[in-house]
Amino acid sequence: MTGHDQTSPWWTPQRYADRRPFLQARTAITRALRAWFEEQGFAEVETAILQISPGNETHLHAPRTELTQADGSHATRYLRTSPEFACKKLLAAGEPKIYEFARVFRDRERGDLHLPEFTMLEWYRANAPYDAIMADTIVVIAHAAQATGIGRFSFRGRMADPFAEPELLTVAAGFERFAGIDLLATIAGRKGDREALASAAKGRVRIADDDTWSDIFSKLLVEHVEPNLGQGRLTVLFEYPSPETALARTKAGEPRVVERFEVYACGVELANGFGELTDAVEQRHRFTADMDEKARRYSERYPLDEDFLAAVGQMPEASGVALGFDRLVMLASGAPRIDQVVWTPPAGET
Repeated sequence: MTGHDQTSPWWTPQRYADRRPFLQARTAITRALRAWFEEQGFAEVETAILQISPGNETHLHAPRTELTQADGSHATRYLRTSPEFACKKLLAAGEPKIYEFARVFRDRERGDLHLPEFTMLEWYRANAPYDAIMADTIVVIAHAAQATGIGRFSFRGRMADPFAEPELLTVAAGFERFAGIDLLATIAGRKGDREALASAAKGRVRIADDDTWSDIFSKLLVEHVEPNLGQGRLTVLFEYPSPETALARTKAGEPRVVERFEVYACGVELANGFGELTDAVEQRHRFTADMDEKARRYSERYPLDEDFLAAVGQMPEASGVALGFDRLVMLASGAPRIDQVVWTPPAGET
């Protein structure tokens, strides 16, 4: 070690001994969840990390690399932010129920709940409504808690019983209860009325001149709604507003909301699920709009995966969810930080 090093590496036996119980919990949870998925008839898949497009959400950033082909030419590839595109191609191919412990990557993210490289547990059911995937998610979280023997989750002074009946809360009801805002009144058709939401949110969050409807929505969600979720028991927050649609299908008979849900424990978001969109034209339209916004904000855009868009038009009705596995292990093992539940912390950190 050089003279200016202030800490020991994470792999010194004394420091590693502090983390090892959390890693043993990770192994127990992984084993328990694999057994559950197998009982349910799911196939475990392993999809490619290097992709033509890492995902097309405005605020997600991915590391990129160059592959040198046999003829010396170069091809740009991205480290995926999710296995979703590849998994949906497998649904189009005819797989009915699949899951993956996927290594995924997010640039510009690092914190107590964020790692630049992490594990996403993602699974899909063909020909199943999204409340079936919602129910799966609650069962998976309970199985993780059962595997470690923890009676309740705790994080930053908040508690949640993973075995209790979860709270079901629409996004609109959450905004009404915790922010005093009629969210759906600020949506016309499937578009957010920026001025209407800015007026309703005045005094509750700081609003910049260039904030969009989605920016204001996110600030209200993070500052007023999320801290109140998953208190005492899990919360399933569902029926997201249509401007926050991502890859979810619109709710039948209500164009202002989509079939999207998130699950929270102790104020921590654990999972994000959808009734999946199967309209390739609509998916292209959403991705193009998101990449236009990404270019405006960050001066970059990711290519569209034409192979994925073709698969969207061929895949069956389906529902799926992405669960932050490291976050789940953190809560189920009682670890105070997310880097304590991964076998090797981010490169360059001690």
